[in-house]
Amino acid sequence: MDSISGRELYYWYQRAKQYAIANNIEPKEVDWLLQTITDLSSLSLRIGSFQNQAQINSKKSLSELNLLWQQRLQNRLPVQYLVETVFWRRFQLKVTPAVLIPRPETELIVDIAQEAIKNSIFGIEQNCHWVDLGTGSGAIALGLADSFPQAKIHAVDCSPEALKIARENAINLQLENHIYFYHGNWWDRLEFLRGKVTGMISNPPYIPTSDLEKLQPEVFQHEPHLALDGGVDGLDYIRYLAKSAPQYLVSGGVWLVEMAIDQSDKVVELLDRQEEYYDIKVLPDLNGIDRFVLAYKS
Repeated sequence: MDSISGRELYYWYQRAKQYAIANNIEPKEVDWLLQTITDLSSLSLRIGSFQNQAQINSKKSLSELNLLWQQRLQNRLPVQYLVETVFWRRFQLKVTPAVLIPRPETELIVDIAQEAIKNSIFGIEQNCHWVDLGTGSGAIALGLADSFPQAKIHAVDCSPEALKIARENAINLQLENHIYFYHGNWWDRLEFLRGKVTGMISNPPYIPTSDLEKLQPEVFQHEPHLALDGGVDGLDYIRYLAKSAPQYLVSGGVWLVEMAIDQSDKVVELLDRQEEYYDIKVLPDLNGIDRFVLAYKS
């Protein structure tokens, strides 16, 4: 642990915010960065009272902090990757460029899963098998383990680097005994769960390939394309999940995915056409944007 004088840090803080504005970066990222590596509160940052402190404990020295911020400005490296940390639901998760950064809007998917179980006409048991396909950092699996403490959570990813991060997050949050991790593609390692799954949750790649270059440089240049590229129309993996899930879900089992803003009609149509789902719903994220499709297996 290093320490930085309040006056020095205040001077750095003011300049960092100016540079953020000049580079079209949200100035609040500076606050988030400092709150992550120091014990400063949002209030002390907002009113600047920390400048009167003799020393402030910090996980980084002032020179290291400056180098981090230069990476943010010059390389457009997401601030979450700078400190390998993101806050999601009630968790503090480790993230690296090996995993997609969990977004605030995705937090809602766990709440939707909880409500979906209550509304299933089959009255299925919530404490059975839940599957998180394409787990990445493990965020959704961790949310499910926290919400359904008696259930068995199965988290799958094709990236060994991502699974390493997911396992580390589970250990750090003391949820490792509730989650089983598998290296593989989608259902490949889960044949033993055919007809036994209470709910399948996924935030699959759903960006059309031609749209990748239009994403913010923070996303396109640094986040794993494996977790973004959904094929020509962005629906390759959602289409696969819709077709394959009925073999694994129990009657009344939950099918729940995140999607892009303009994909809801197409996803509903492909579920309808398959005739193996009922009560198909499009649900909004925290900003009121259509973000999730929920359905139940017939």
